[in-house]
Amino acid sequence: MTQTLIISVIAIYFLVLIAISFLTSRKADNSSFFLGERKSPWYIVSFGMIGASLSGVTFISVPGWVGDAGNQFSYMQAVLGYLVGYFVVAYVLLPIYYRMNLTSIYEYLNDRFGFWSYKTGATFFLVSRILGASFRLLLVANVLQSILFDDWGIPFPVTVIISVLLIWIYTSRGGIKTIVWTDTLQTAFMLVSVFLTVWFISNALDLPNNQSVVSAVADSKYSQIFFFDDFMSSNHFLKHFLGGIFITIGMTGLDQDMMQKNLSCKNLKEAKKNMISMAFVLVFVNLVFLFLGALLYMYYSAQNGVDFDGRPDLLFSNIAMSDTAGKMIGILFLLGLIAAAYSSADSALTSLTTSFSIDFLGVGKKTSTSDIAEAGDNSNLLDVSNSMEINTIENEVKTRKIVHVGMSIVIILVVILLKYVTNDSVLGLLMKCAGFTYGPLIGIFFFGILTKRSIIDKMVPYVSLISIAITFFLWYYSAGSPGIVKGGSGIFGAYKFGFEIIILNSFITFICMLAISKRNTRTAE
Repeated sequence: MTQTLIISVIAIYFLVLIAISFLTSRKADNSSFFLGERKSPWYIVSFGMIGASLSGVTFISVPGWVGDAGNQFSYMQAVLGYLVGYFVVAYVLLPIYYRMNLTSIYEYLNDRFGFWSYKTGATFFLVSRILGASFRLLLVANVLQSILFDDWGIPFPVTVIISVLLIWIYTSRGGIKTIVWTDTLQTAFMLVSVFLTVWFISNALDLPNNQSVVSAVADSKYSQIFFFDDFMSSNHFLKHFLGGIFITIGMTGLDQDMMQKNLSCKNLKEAKKNMISMAFVLVFVNLVFLFLGALLYMYYSAQNGVDFDGRPDLLFSNIAMSDTAGKMIGILFLLGLIAAAYSSADSALTSLTTSFSIDFLGVGKKTSTSDIAEAGDNSNLLDVSNSMEINTIENEVKTRKIVHVGMSIVIILVVILLKYVTNDSVLGLLMKCAGFTYGPLIGIFFFGILTKRSIIDKMVPYVSLISIAITFFLWYYSAGSPGIVKGGSGIFGAYKFGFEIIILNSFITFICMLAISKRNTRTAE
């Protein structure tokens, strides 16, 4: 692909997103930004959430996962766990959020336990989502850097700034009201891109006349889905499946980013429809991405003109941008990558703004009657109330805009930092981070949901940090982790942690919460 074609595709793509933003953000206020005025059609939200759930990590890392260290199709084991997790979110968590009429889901913790639990939950979300969004943006920034900006002599930090600035432009006014619609468009681009790429790569493979591409993949060395033989391996079915359930509960059900879209639906019934329909579609789509990964590795093995340095996250981009693949595959890859990466990053930026504004700055908190009374005599209470309400709304909109800029800067800095501290597969890194940061959230939330015990609220931050420290220690000194010489035994012998690390972290947090609790106090929600 020529540089002119690449920049043209990117420019047209973002002009369309900005146009959608202009149409959806008219007369937008904080209610529009945070919850889309609770008028989002469930089917639009559901379709758009597919792209946000998959992100650039799925688009690049999942195909690369297939040939990385014998993983093959093992990721489908986790995807089946995701399906179960979505039912838990739909029928356990969503009813609580709608019953309490929440804007930030972490307000539940304030009502159930108190101030410190509330702030701890919101803080873990901020850290988790900043890291998650940064990992996802790192992927697209790396690709754009290698296919375009390196040739122009533009340094990586500038690439990141441009990427985040484009997101800020079309999310700054409408927020979730805009993102519901831009994500729908981006999901469509991504799905069309991956299906057409599968078709083009299939045609490019020199298969025997009597062999279909499905049977070719099934007969290849990449197609094994279930791994039951070695429980010590990180790929074992139970580790992926159970870990997948917990990852969905944490990264979807307890994540303000994903739940903010659900809470923009008209009612609980439609939010449930959104969640369950999306869950089944995601199973199929993830299978297609793994199928694409097998095709890409088969294509790579058959071609000599593809420069691939062995990094799984670069497999798709190197093939798509090579001369052997053809211009159409390059265009489809570029469109799909941008759509996948930005459909996740834009909603992350909006949810970070929402959480920080509401959970830490108190945006949206109504002015009390005593505050109004102090502002004037009783005969003018109505006028004073109206005046204060107008001033408050104006100030809160300004606050939200400042936070939106601030969160953009934070993400830029974290992406640049990650660039220089890791070379590993982003999918693996993302799942590890999820295990450490979402584990405490699951433990705290479900202690509140499953028990009627009260706790020593001020101890919750310490409980969360202790749980992470213990989990990190056990992982770091297990087989296959940095604290152990390659091939050596860890504190659990040959046992290797996989996706189940989030279960361990959640369990430790739950036990610690039990240790600081007592009976017969407040009733659980």
